[in-house]
Amino acid sequence: MNEQIRAREVRLVGPEGEQVGIVPLERALQLAADVDLDLVEVAPMARPPVCKLMDFGKFKYESALKAREARRNQQQTVIKEMKLRPKIDPHDYETKKGHVVRFLKAGDKVKVTIMFRGREQSRPELGYRLLRRLESEISELGYVEAAPKQDGRNMIMVLAPHRATKAAAVAATATRGGPRERDAEGAAPAGEPAAAGDTGTVADNSGE
Repeated sequence: MNEQIRAREVRLVGPEGEQVGIVPLERALQLAADVDLDLVEVAPMARPPVCKLMDFGKFKYESALKAREARRNQQQTVIKEMKLRPKIDPHDYETKKGHVVRFLKAGDKVKVTIMFRGREQSRPELGYRLLRRLESEISELGYVEAAPKQDGRNMIMVLAPHRATKAAAVAATATRGGPRERDAEGAAPAGEPAAAGDTGTVADNSGE
């Protein structure tokens, strides 16, 4: 910027984006001083480098505001975890599926883990069929982002909400004015019971 620029000549762009042309660096610096602006390299790798006349302090301030606004509007991606057993009871399965549906509707991803024990490890197809069944039954809300994969005694699959599902979750959050704050201990607001699976992990303890 300004005197730090080392090129002998630059391709100069005016404050309104107009093309001034290729001029000696000294001429570009003089033009910047005449209008009380900075000479800023915007394409240093070009030959000659491209410089623009601008108020650099104002530019930095506006850039910081835009970055802050983008971070505010960006929805954080949350990954919930749901643990099941390959021989899960039908009622427990429906309960677990309900949690998965709720997570997807909230715009969150879900890591589904099938936990094998003992001789179950020799029947990985049981876990695979269960994951495929779940995939089929939540297909309207989400899709498989990471296909089922064996990881030691576990089989893992990652589900992600469809773009429309996530957009609906963002709109619903905006309508409510954002998620309700929790206290320092992470508990639900007073008088409100914590929802099942709200910690991000819901383990299947059936059969233990």
